[in-house]
Amino acid sequence: MQKQVTIAAVVAALLATPALAEDAFPPAITVSGEATVSVAPDLASIDAGVASDAKTAKEASEANNAAMGKVLLALKGTGIPEKDYQTSRLSLQPQYAPNRTSGPSGVVGFRASNRVTVKIRDVTKLASIIDTLVGAGANDVGNVSFEVTQASKLLDGAREQALADARRKAEVYARAAGVTLGTPLGISEGGPPPVPMFRAKAIAAAPMASPVPVAPGEETLSVTVTVSWAIKKDQ
Repeated sequence: MQKQVTIAAVVAALLATPALAEDAFPPAITVSGEATVSVAPDLASIDAGVASDAKTAKEASEANNAAMGKVLLALKGTGIPEKDYQTSRLSLQPQYAPNRTSGPSGVVGFRASNRVTVKIRDVTKLASIIDTLVGAGANDVGNVSFEVTQASKLLDGAREQALADARRKAEVYARAAGVTLGTPLGISEGGPPPVPMFRAKAIAAAPMASPVPVAPGEETLSVTVTVSWAIKKDQ
């Protein structure tokens, strides 16, 4: 009996103070706004290396080391700092003869490979650097990518546009509902991370006779904000 009296007392207290519920859940209009901005990428990345075949593992490894040494020397000559290139793959694998019978295929040689990932902070030099690497003996080139490194800073203008877009939508809803917007109650940013990247695979198996055509294009950065506006009470 005591429990029933206690619950009834709590319910009565809540009903007697409707302002409490109104303060906890104020009337509001919540909408999202979007905006985009297109910018040119300011960072390029590329993988470059050498694959060497030989009859023995030692011969393949030695040939690959010598060839990769020339590639790294050429890379250093481009002026790219050493912190901007890093070994991304190093392997030595047996090569098997085509399986023409039901028996196991025999080892006919070995392939050694060494690849580095290079960051190029001057995108305009990408084509000439690829030509330099291929000319130095790189026969495993690919995974070109472009990136906008200051994406969050470049999105500041878009954030203002997204907020204006959210307010425009909220005013449409307010007019349709016959109410007036008050002050913002909360603003949150959503959407995809502001670090877009474009990847394109390009393989160079032999030295190229003409310069590599490269088109960095533009990246489209987007931002979404969600805003809640209070609804003004009637005066």
